[in-house]
Amino acid sequence: MFDRISVIGSGAWGTALALAAARAGRDVTLWCRDPDLAEDIRTARENRRRLPGIPLLPSITVTASLDEATRSARALIFAVPAQALRSVAEALAFVAPRGLPAIVAAKGIDRASGEFMSEIVADALPGLMPSVLSGPSFADDVGRGLPTAVVLAAPEPAIAEALAQALSSASFRVYHSDDVRGVEIGGAAKNVLAIAAGIVIGRGLGESARAALVARGFAELRRFADTWRAKPETLMGLSGLGDLVLTAGSPHSRNFAFGFDLGRGLRVSEAGGGKLAEGVHTARILVDIARARGVDMPIAEAVSAILEGKLTVDAAVAALMTRPVKGE
Repeated sequence: MFDRISVIGSGAWGTALALAAARAGRDVTLWCRDPDLAEDIRTARENRRRLPGIPLLPSITVTASLDEATRSARALIFAVPAQALRSVAEALAFVAPRGLPAIVAAKGIDRASGEFMSEIVADALPGLMPSVLSGPSFADDVGRGLPTAVVLAAPEPAIAEALAQALSSASFRVYHSDDVRGVEIGGAAKNVLAIAAGIVIGRGLGESARAALVARGFAELRRFADTWRAKPETLMGLSGLGDLVLTAGSPHSRNFAFGFDLGRGLRVSEAGGGKLAEGVHTARILVDIARARGVDMPIAEAVSAILEGKLTVDAAVAALMTRPVKGE
């Protein structure tokens, strides 16, 4: 049913997902915005800029043409940065066939509109069927074929199951769900909390402090998700707790690494070594939505204030530790 899959976005994550789909037996087209990068990947049969050392499988075709990428596709995977999704989706509106499933693998909330990723696809591409893919997964692990489990959510359970089957292989296990918003919230909010965890370790506050922060941060995530009627099992699963444990506990996480740099005294403009950390762009809008919905998210608030220069790291830690004592 979904034998030909196009991956829109040739960063590390897009390339890794192209490899995962190819290992699942699909014919894959990988779209690059940059024609020079597309040519380099085609020639080297490897994404030397974003995912070096991992050769592409023969069933992966590389193109810089959106028309070519979508012409024969049976499903699309969007693997572009969250804040770039709208512009890419709008460009695809001129060429994408109607009725295709559109799997969004970006994790975030649009800063300009406050929309989740599936809502952006629904707005820009009303003829497509939005779904989301999330879970504890590093691009390098997926690209190398190391065992990974994620979840794919779509409004129609049969479509979610069929897409999960199409992408699953011996090394990439895809569970399916119909809780689209719950999966999206887990993927977006955990990036902000991972920055907080990185700050704790970078500041030398210890593993006990990180464990407490992750636990209380997860409570914030669940409170936020409850206002959207997300399923508890979604948040306790791969896209919620699973992704948070990975992202908030590993220096390989870009969000954790960004926070670690802040904790050791680097400025926001210096942190992260120039690599994209989605939580930086999600923090403010997450907090704004939480306030509008009456959700208390003190850790997310602290991260947002640090990123905006309204609080120092030490002041944020002091504020969190001196909050009124209450029952857990």
